[in-house]
Amino acid sequence: MKKWAVIVAIICLLGLAAGIFGYSDLLHYATSPVNTETDERIVTVARGQPLKKTVDVLLTHGMIRHPLKFRLLARVKGADKRIQAGEYILRANLSPGEILDIMVTGKVRLYRFTIPEGSNLIQIADIIESAGLINRQEFLQSAKDPAHAEKMGINAGSFEGYLFPDTYFFPKNAGAGQIIEAMVARLRAEISDAWTERATELGVTLHEVLTLASIIEKETGAPSERPFISSVFHNRLKKGMRLETDPTVIYGIQNFDGNLTRKHLETSTPYNTYRIKGLPPGPIASPGRASIESALYPAESSYIFFVSKKDGTHQFSTNLADHKRAIRKYQLRR
Repeated sequence: MKKWAVIVAIICLLGLAAGIFGYSDLLHYATSPVNTETDERIVTVARGQPLKKTVDVLLTHGMIRHPLKFRLLARVKGADKRIQAGEYILRANLSPGEILDIMVTGKVRLYRFTIPEGSNLIQIADIIESAGLINRQEFLQSAKDPAHAEKMGINAGSFEGYLFPDTYFFPKNAGAGQIIEAMVARLRAEISDAWTERATELGVTLHEVLTLASIIEKETGAPSERPFISSVFHNRLKKGMRLETDPTVIYGIQNFDGNLTRKHLETSTPYNTYRIKGLPPGPIASPGRASIESALYPAESSYIFFVSKKDGTHQFSTNLADHKRAIRKYQLRR
């Protein structure tokens, strides 16, 4: 009996020693990078991809050695079923443990794009496609989906004007819906309680505020002029006058070639404010914060006309006679 007890004790000790050695070896592997190279490689993990396939990809890109040890490490860390899909920027000087942590926490490669103030849906779609994220047609299909807009509490037929201009970062696998929802959330974050109360005071809806703000955005690039442009539109609306603003006409023209003609001004469309009274059906672009604020807080003025000075600013007038003189001075002079 004593002999067997000694044999069992020896076997246990050997097993323990092997376990300690194995754990020590695995710990050393987990903290040892392949080399010191800092060149970045993009490694893609597909949704539902098996661990073996992920290990093969890492091995192919030279990010790890000893694939069996990496798989064992992943299982020991409980990471084998928690690796998230996406694109990862990895380097050979990262240890296997660090690589696992990056993929488990989903620190994926992010694509950056910036939406300038005054961009419409088509321009936004082009920017997002150029950033390498989503095909423009796929984005536009979602952005112009009335059911999608209604689901987000927007009864407007599309997301035109509701995608806030800003800089955004998204992973490669972000869908059109995820991007749109983030941009709408960004807009809603800008709408303060004070602005909501002001809209109620003016008797206008958020949709009407964004519509007017988008026109203000397109009419001037001079920040100081926005409240005065706004005052002209507010004054014209109060007097029952047509807005008669070119950017709305242009928005309503299919495949506009950059040349606005008299025929365009005389053609009836829902957005031709030379033909319709009041605001057009909806925004014509995504207004920025300053234009939204100007739509809510116009300057106190009696202006009902303005004309471009062709230097980025405008001449404002309170009557038709002065407006005609401004046209002759700034638009008809040689």
